[in-house]
Amino acid sequence: MAPIQRPIKVAVLDDYQDIAAPHFEQLKPAFDITVFRDTLLPYNNPSTPEDVKQELVDRLKPFTVVSVMRERTPFPATLMEKLPNLKLLLSTGGRNLSIDLEAAKKHGIHVTGAPGNGRTDAPPSSKSKRGPDSTTQHAVALILGIARNLASDDKIVKEGGWQTELTTGLSGKTFGTLGLGRLGVNVAKIMYWAFGMRIIAWSSSLTQETADLKAKEAGLPVETDGEKTFRVVSKEELFKESDIVSVHYVLSDRSRGIVGAGDLALMKKSSFLVNTSRGPLVDESALLAVLKEGKIRGAAIDVYDLEPLPQESEWRDPKWGTEGRSHVLLSPHMGYVERGTMNNWYDEQVEIIEKWHKGEPLLNVLA
Repeated sequence: MAPIQRPIKVAVLDDYQDIAAPHFEQLKPAFDITVFRDTLLPYNNPSTPEDVKQELVDRLKPFTVVSVMRERTPFPATLMEKLPNLKLLLSTGGRNLSIDLEAAKKHGIHVTGAPGNGRTDAPPSSKSKRGPDSTTQHAVALILGIARNLASDDKIVKEGGWQTELTTGLSGKTFGTLGLGRLGVNVAKIMYWAFGMRIIAWSSSLTQETADLKAKEAGLPVETDGEKTFRVVSKEELFKESDIVSVHYVLSDRSRGIVGAGDLALMKKSSFLVNTSRGPLVDESALLAVLKEGKIRGAAIDVYDLEPLPQESEWRDPKWGTEGRSHVLLSPHMGYVERGTMNNWYDEQVEIIEKWHKGEPLLNVLA
């Protein structure tokens, strides 16, 4: 008598919007699917209590396949070594710096990404896209939202009020991008063409020659009337001159805290800080201090040191914009949370599981 084949256990983590289940249903009955909508505190965070760490291990231990949504649940080596059943770790996006890939290789865990184009067998018409990516759109939305007082004015009108404050115009102002990679270029290009902003840029290795090349590749003039389109400046100049400082940097051990108290102290009182990259790039306590004292006009923030934000987080204070505090516009790490992309990611993960089950070569291999 042939042994009974038990379904392979699959965990889908951090499905905040409750959209994953229909994608994974097609894997049944060969796979047993469990979807978790909540996030436990990170295993590698020093402030995570031991009982929560154990709860995370207990949650994940039964599963052979785990689907993760970006960096919502990090997988350091210390966590993976406690998950002997884990054989396939599916991440969304093209990379996930919160997964220790070397540790995954050591433990024989396959790790894959998902570019967001949909299944390889999807019709070509469903993959075509024009225009800027989701994070670029969100960054521009936050810039406009904080400059035009959209959230605070919405609240005022709904409470029965009317015009109470002036907005900030962008035309002719200076946009400073901290980082001039793909996202930095995309946002700067929009601010240049749509609002006539002057663009200045800094990163630790950026040269004017590289910035000129990036402007040309983006379809922008390298210079106009003798002024560079993407003018490379020192870090000090960026914070001093910018009316908007927008963070577009990759988080690493070197870049952690790259925006510190000294940098924030250089900003104009009328300026704004926008961060859609990663929370730890900015010294959070220093930024909160600047905002509580009203030293800059405001900040628009999509990313935080600890996510989801604890209920007691200072960011949740309803008094922002009052009693001398700066204006603060918050969103819950929504830069990539776009319907089409999220659904494509899950479709791609399902296709990878199917290939893994059949013993076929995996797609988008990270480790």
